[in-house]
Amino acid sequence: MSEFIIWFTGLSGSGKSTLGENLKLKLDELNKNNFILDGDNVRKGLCSDLGFSDECRVENIRRISEVAKLFVDSGQITICSFISPFRTEREFARSLVDEDKFIEVFVNCPLKECEIRDVKGLYKKARSGEIKKFTGIDSEYQVPENPEIEIKTDELTINESVDLILDYLKKGGLL
Repeated sequence: MSEFIIWFTGLSGSGKSTLGENLKLKLDELNKNNFILDGDNVRKGLCSDLGFSDECRVENIRRISEVAKLFVDSGQITICSFISPFRTEREFARSLVDEDKFIEVFVNCPLKECEIRDVKGLYKKARSGEIKKFTGIDSEYQVPENPEIEIKTDELTINESVDLILDYLKKGGLL
């Protein structure tokens, strides 16, 4: 099996995009067809009409989930890096593909560390009230209950984290 969704979820600044990008590089080295969907590239096009209310976040993840399924149907390993704060939307994404074709990766990083890493200044703006409904500050993040993989990015290097993912994929017969 060479097509599946690997779904990174976690707070802003936890390392989802960095892990996704580094995993993509490793998959490229292994000559595995893959594509990465990320909050930044999706919000510029497909979801540019959406805001950040709970309803818009739900619609954002619904659209992304449907696109990810299309990529899987075309034979791609699809890397998704999104805060995706609500369990029900992550479960919806999972429901679109066979059970063994969805790997949820909880990128677990303490809020305090995420705020330190905040290169875009989003947490500072949220704390000052410039940004409303910011996940982790004044909007809820629902921690995954049973992710296939949990990575504590405040304890592991990027390479160690990617190696954990690759080991999981190899042991599961996905690579």
